[in-house]
Amino acid sequence: MLREADLMTGVHSDIPARLDRLPWSRWHWRVVLALGIAWVLDGLEVTLVGSIGGVLERGDTLALNAAQIGWSGSLYIGGAVIGALLFGRLTDRLGRKKLFLITLAVYALATLATAFSPNFAFFALCRFLTGLGIGGEYAAINSAIDELIPARVRGRVNLAINGSFWIGAALGAGLSLVLLDPRVLGPVWGWRAGFGLGALLAVAILLVRRHVPESPRWLIAHGRAEEAERIVTDIESEVAAQRGTLLEPLGRVHFGRRASAGWREVAQVLVRRYPQRSLVALALMISQAFFYNAIFFTYALVLTRFHGVPEGRVGLYIFPFALGNVLGPLILGPLFDHVGRRRMIALTYVCSGLGLALTGWAFMQGWLDARSQALAWSAVFFLASAAASSAYLTVSEVFPLEMRAIAIAIFYAVGTGAGGFAAPVLFGALIETGSRGAVAIGYAIGAALVIVAGLLALRYAVDAERKPLEEVAPPLGTSDEKSLTR
Repeated sequence: MLREADLMTGVHSDIPARLDRLPWSRWHWRVVLALGIAWVLDGLEVTLVGSIGGVLERGDTLALNAAQIGWSGSLYIGGAVIGALLFGRLTDRLGRKKLFLITLAVYALATLATAFSPNFAFFALCRFLTGLGIGGEYAAINSAIDELIPARVRGRVNLAINGSFWIGAALGAGLSLVLLDPRVLGPVWGWRAGFGLGALLAVAILLVRRHVPESPRWLIAHGRAEEAERIVTDIESEVAAQRGTLLEPLGRVHFGRRASAGWREVAQVLVRRYPQRSLVALALMISQAFFYNAIFFTYALVLTRFHGVPEGRVGLYIFPFALGNVLGPLILGPLFDHVGRRRMIALTYVCSGLGLALTGWAFMQGWLDARSQALAWSAVFFLASAAASSAYLTVSEVFPLEMRAIAIAIFYAVGTGAGGFAAPVLFGALIETGSRGAVAIGYAIGAALVIVAGLLALRYAVDAERKPLEEVAPPLGTSDEKSLTR
């Protein structure tokens, strides 16, 4: 079924069409579960730190202040930015599988080390290294998922996987409630056990992830056609055994004889070939990063300082919050494949921005207590979760295969570096003032950013729904006209 041209023009392959025409099967579920754990782990990390923020201020733990908690969050984001760039580049050069194994191992070791932190300096270093692993995960995992999942369901699957961040968030909240309970471990030892359990979960997933294959699309682009054919044949045999006779693939893709793109070519593609896509991707990533990190790295401080929630009970308020965030991508995800990317991205971004602005106003007026604050956040992030997930979907599917991982890394790094690094520090300082009005200003900034990003997406985003990746962005070294042949 695989035909390779011996000409210098490259390779024509039906492997992308064979992957896209597969019916959903147990094999796809295994890929989703093995790779999607990256977002669960990130949610666990962010929420665990948020839930124990008040505990870490105690004299018998690490005796941190609000600014140090904010800085530890920003260092985590800084590590993620560097990790995305470092490991993203390696993902395009060495393959998706090698890197999603390495990055998970980095995460596991750094999280385990966090549990043994004796002071702020060591804790901050461990948060940085943990972020390093998570940032690398985003580049490697998003590339692999998009290249293995059929085009017709790529949107909903990608959003659902990104939404699994909130499963981790609920897990982190639950762990904090149990482990910080004086009848279990209590504040002094409970927070350390939480990080240790996170590392244990990562090791378990590392064992499962070994069985996920390398991306056949990446193999084809790197001249490893026989290996790609063998992997796809094995996948087809397993899916056919479960779902019956498979449809014939439609179309072949032309891959130029290229390896990974150099930095200069990456810049040329982003700035000259796809400037509008780059603008939209940058706006989506910066705004969602500020929006999310502003809330999640400081929500424990808001609840304890402004609403009087006991530090050991902060995790309880994350459950309705997490529920809204999980349900948003699950319920709205199919609409991104049917209604379309542009319309749904704009709708979710603009509406979530309006919701946060209204929540900030109510908070400033003193109309919210701890319960209503959590419920308001839950409603806002029902939309914002789908919006943020669509940002990662957009970046991962609108740039060519040979530079997909580094494109994800660049926009994640720039967006998260600008929005995610600044937000925890800014909000930590605003909360330190003790002024509701000051915190509301931060909410207003986040709201304005996502509204502007949503309007840009409505005008310039790509209608990528239900299209093969190679049709959305032809491989490097080919023209749009000859990339796909029937």
